[in-house]
Amino acid sequence: MERKVLSEKLLAQAVRWQKEEITGYFTYNRLAHVIKDDHNREVVARIAGEEMSHYNTLKQYSGRDVRPDRGKVFLFSWLSRLFGLTFGLKLMERSEEKAQASYTEFLEEIPELEPILREEEEHETQLLDMLDEEVLKYTGSVVLGLNDALVELTGTLAGLTFAFQNTNLIALSGLITGFSASLSMAASEYLSARAGEGETHAGRSALYTGMAYVFTVTVLVFPYLLLDNYMLCLAWTLLNAVLVIAVFNAYLAVARDLNFIKRFGEMALISIGVAVFSFGVGLLIRSVFGIDV
Repeated sequence: MERKVLSEKLLAQAVRWQKEEITGYFTYNRLAHVIKDDHNREVVARIAGEEMSHYNTLKQYSGRDVRPDRGKVFLFSWLSRLFGLTFGLKLMERSEEKAQASYTEFLEEIPELEPILREEEEHETQLLDMLDEEVLKYTGSVVLGLNDALVELTGTLAGLTFAFQNTNLIALSGLITGFSASLSMAASEYLSARAGEGETHAGRSALYTGMAYVFTVTVLVFPYLLLDNYMLCLAWTLLNAVLVIAVFNAYLAVARDLNFIKRFGEMALISIGVAVFSFGVGLLIRSVFGIDV
């Protein structure tokens, strides 16, 4: 193909597109070499091949070789390994959306941008949805463990804070309550899942529920193990609860394409609302019964 002379503006834009495509190629290619699951490796290798094809098409117009953004390659490769393939790759695709939006502005000058844009959209809507990751299968179990622990334990700790006003007692009571509840929750999830999904899935559902519960208990009780000021501990615990809710829903918003604001607001309102109510109950019980620990 005879190379078309591009305007200065379009040439600069084409080089930016090339950089995005070659960065995507190196990221997908690196992950394809370490993915053990044959299905997922095939999906990621296919996307890598398309990214290189897009790069070569754009190179025909720019006439330039462009190096990948090594920082992005490193970042998204490790995010995919740490938080799951779907999360890392969907986050990377979101970072490319701005570049893809600019394709439509130059379709007349570079007609080959239309199939490139179509394939890029396919990455998001089809190929990445084909990825099969165990952790995403059991998102419901994780949500169950997190939600129950956040609501129950923030309320329990808030009530205990005013009832005991002693960080050691509060921490001890919170840990006993939390870990006992995690076992109970995991057992209930196992029995529930076994009735509908089979023994293998039931065991894993229970494991994810229990792990999520134990993690949340540890994060919420942690301030009471460090500080002596029970009010400061309660404030820190509530902050931790909000952070757990924010981080988990940010993950789901990317991996599951869900509405972050709606889910975050709902979970935060319920957890903090229960904590405030329990805080008042603890104060009321202490005053009415004259309990002084």
